[in-house]
Amino acid sequence: MTRQQKIVVAVAIFAGALLAGYLIAGHSVSTNELIFFACLVPSIILHEISHGAVAWAFGDDTARRAGRLTLNPISHIDPIGSIILPAILVFAGAPPFGWAKPVPVNPQRMRSPRNNWLVVALAGPATNLVIAALSAVAFRLTFNPAVPTLGIGSKILFYLGLGNALLAAFNLLPIPPLDGSAVVERALPEHMLPGYYRIRSALILLPFLVLYVAPLRNVLVGAENHIFSLWANAAGLPGF
Repeated sequence: MTRQQKIVVAVAIFAGALLAGYLIAGHSVSTNELIFFACLVPSIILHEISHGAVAWAFGDDTARRAGRLTLNPISHIDPIGSIILPAILVFAGAPPFGWAKPVPVNPQRMRSPRNNWLVVALAGPATNLVIAALSAVAFRLTFNPAVPTLGIGSKILFYLGLGNALLAAFNLLPIPPLDGSAVVERALPEHMLPGYYRIRSALILLPFLVLYVAPLRNVLVGAENHIFSLWANAAGLPGF
């Protein structure tokens, strides 16, 4: 077992202990929640792979050389962001939040760094939107409105599409380090970039504020509900 695998096993045990404590404390995790979060894992991996694959197409093979263009989840696990933090948040009863290990990208190796970097950044949300669209089509083809409850296959398609729609929308927020901030960066004149780069690292906490500060969280919940309704209509699920 490699050092990386040992770390993953250790944090997985830690996360499992936290989850066990969460359940013992009387909380419950529904089947739908399990399906939803299970669908998020491959969706996040494909999101990250798309960044590296598009960068490679533009001349930057950093992600390929780092072995990150793989579907192996272990290669994309960030011990803090993928396991420990989400487990602690779930245990605390807060909305779960986390991240995969970012795929390494070097814009300076690309043929047109500023233009290509924008496409690379938007490749992740674009991948999620494609998965959501394919899930909607597959759900419509397999959903039987005469059956009052969704089967396991239909639930997987529904939550796969919903998860990807939410991932795309959240990552398109124009705040660092989310992908949508690349649009802001590309729109800035070159003489303003040094100043932007200096403050960008300080803005990394903004996604946490959006998720956990009450007024901003309320706006986000409203947006999530709207996306859920849009997705349910796109999937052809009656009642939305």
